[in-house]
Amino acid sequence: SPGMAARVKVAVLGVGSLGRQHARIYGEMHRHGTVELVGVYDSDAAQAGSVAEKNSTVALDSIEAATEAADALSVVTPTVTHHSLAKPLLEQGKHLLVEKPMTDNAAQAAELVLLAKQHDCVLQVGHIERFNPVFNYLRKAACEPRFIESHRLSPYPARSTDIGVVLDLMIHDLDIVLAFVGSPVEHVDAAGVRVLSASEDIANARLRFANGCVANLTVSRVSPESLRKIRVFSGGDTPSYVSLDYREQQGYHYRLAREDEQESSMLKKLIAGKDSAIVSQFGGRRVVREPVPIQREEPLKVELESFVRC
Repeated sequence: SPGMAARVKVAVLGVGSLGRQHARIYGEMHRHGTVELVGVYDSDAAQAGSVAEKNSTVALDSIEAATEAADALSVVTPTVTHHSLAKPLLEQGKHLLVEKPMTDNAAQAAELVLLAKQHDCVLQVGHIERFNPVFNYLRKAACEPRFIESHRLSPYPARSTDIGVVLDLMIHDLDIVLAFVGSPVEHVDAAGVRVLSASEDIANARLRFANGCVANLTVSRVSPESLRKIRVFSGGDTPSYVSLDYREQQGYHYRLAREDEQESSMLKKLIAGKDSAIVSQFGGRRVVREPVPIQREEPLKVELESFVRC
């Protein structure tokens, strides 16, 4: 139909635990008339068939079939295959969203960037936390970050065990911190420990930036709990502390009270819910604790919508 012809034709390569979510969201976008989901491909044909059926599309029988049918593709396959898949697709003028990590070495990543420029293609990397509303708030609230602490923990996964926890999990926090600190890294201290896989499963990195900011990043994929939190202490004329939860998309902003902000009553402190701001005495100063104004959204959906708009 004329309306269908105007849509971007998209396909998903790899429909494992994350790829099936790409297919689900593209399927929703298809139903809303934003894209045309032409199909999915996976080396496991049964898996591809199951995901295709759930999302009212077809299971494509080869990468070549997906390439021919689509204008834009999500590459959601093991990291070691990203370069070999993305290179010929870019050479054929296809727009790509390649899940993170983009490749398993910097030289391959640089080659893909060059190919995208040469062939005028969109090449987007799946740094999903960039599309989390928490990140947008951080950029506004943490204007002069001086100390950052992040924890990203998860139980042992059924995916991404071909790479270590730095490329699997810490890559998110490195991307976020580098984006909003806005200063060159001067020094890195790091440690990693193998527990269940061939690569590190627990890691910590301490980054010191040229502007004096220090970031302490901890990740684990052998944790009994799931946790994705960041705390940022900012200096400058208005020092503050922001504590945010990526998963829950909520948190608190602590700052010094203005002259007209009086201490909250004991009753308000006792009954105040998490959505209420309170003013307390702390160290001889009045301190405001206020919930951060974040509108919850599904980051992957926002990311794919951004990719399609590009």
